[in-house]
Amino acid sequence: MLIKRKEFLQLGTLATASMMMPKFLKAFEKPMMVPPGNKVVVVIQFSGGNDGLNTVIPVRNDIYYRERPVLGISKDKSLLLTEEVGLNPALEAFKTLYDDGSLAILNNVGYPNPDRSHFRSMDIWQSASESNVYIQTGWLGRYLDAQCKGCDKPTQAVELDDILSMALKGEDNKGLAFKDPKKLYNISNGRFIKDVNANHTSSEETIDYLYKTMSATLSSAKYIYEQSRVHPTSQTYPNTELGKDLKTIASLIFSDINTKVYYVSLGSFDTHVNQENQQKRLFTELSDAVKAFTTDLKNNGRFDDVLMMTFSEFGRRVSQNASNGTDHGTANNMFFISSGLKEKGILNAMPNLADLNQGDLKHNVDFKAVYATVLNKWLAADDKLILGNSYSHLNFI
Repeated sequence: MLIKRKEFLQLGTLATASMMMPKFLKAFEKPMMVPPGNKVVVVIQFSGGNDGLNTVIPVRNDIYYRERPVLGISKDKSLLLTEEVGLNPALEAFKTLYDDGSLAILNNVGYPNPDRSHFRSMDIWQSASESNVYIQTGWLGRYLDAQCKGCDKPTQAVELDDILSMALKGEDNKGLAFKDPKKLYNISNGRFIKDVNANHTSSEETIDYLYKTMSATLSSAKYIYEQSRVHPTSQTYPNTELGKDLKTIASLIFSDINTKVYYVSLGSFDTHVNQENQQKRLFTELSDAVKAFTTDLKNNGRFDDVLMMTFSEFGRRVSQNASNGTDHGTANNMFFISSGLKEKGILNAMPNLADLNQGDLKHNVDFKAVYATVLNKWLAADDKLILGNSYSHLNFI
């Protein structure tokens, strides 16, 4: 059976998955138990620009309440961390993690010359570029490249999504994106896909490459599915998208797969209108899923080895708008969750609301210093090579 380029590209999900990662699982088809101590990073992307001021709340700051007469969350409704700082009331699991020393909060994170476009700012965060530099690889994709120069057992990365983010795209190695290991396996084992793969006769270089990548993905899909069932979690997770994603990630962490990076998104946090209800809904989903996930890690002795980190492409403006929402801003906060943290709690000062840049927060921590810290101290990688520059390392890990 002959198949033309156009027909091949219409094969859908499997072809997409094949292009994203043609070979990274092949090296792991021999059983190799991953022992405790194999450090893992789980990135949760708050898509849309989360409002940091209503996430980590300056509960004794008069400017905050003056600029947000409707949206400001009162001290008595906040989950108090200190007399000065509270959490959004929907983040109950984060308050518990703070109390047991498993949560760190970094304020005022951003980058010079910030861009308020969702797409451009997300590109900057995912690529770890300067705001005036355009590159096509991501910081975690370049980590994959750096960890696998000449190796026979490449480090891998997985995104729980249908489309791979720039963050996980390297020059030579890429993460694999899928929503459900079983669904990927079923698609890869469909009769049409198997027939196409078995009857490949094209000698055209591009088509030949696509067939080869699809063949590798057939094997990878089977392997992922089988490994996700080796140590199925018995923890009850919420029946939400994030709950399902973190359950899948937990099962893979407990399996034999040498995955160092997992990536998942939650959103949209683009709350120009009716912010209170939207943020409450998203944070409730986040809190419930993270509670189940961290309980699972603790029960299986892996909470020391897993670092969860959150980010959003920008924060929101200090003042609420006329629609009881907030508009695109700049600097923001990040959460870090693990029982392996070296510094816990509130790591630095809260935003200075009396010193703004045209109504926006000023950053005083470059997010690339966070990446450098995670790469160097958690993943034991060459952060200077990966990021293309030298950044100060922070002390939370």
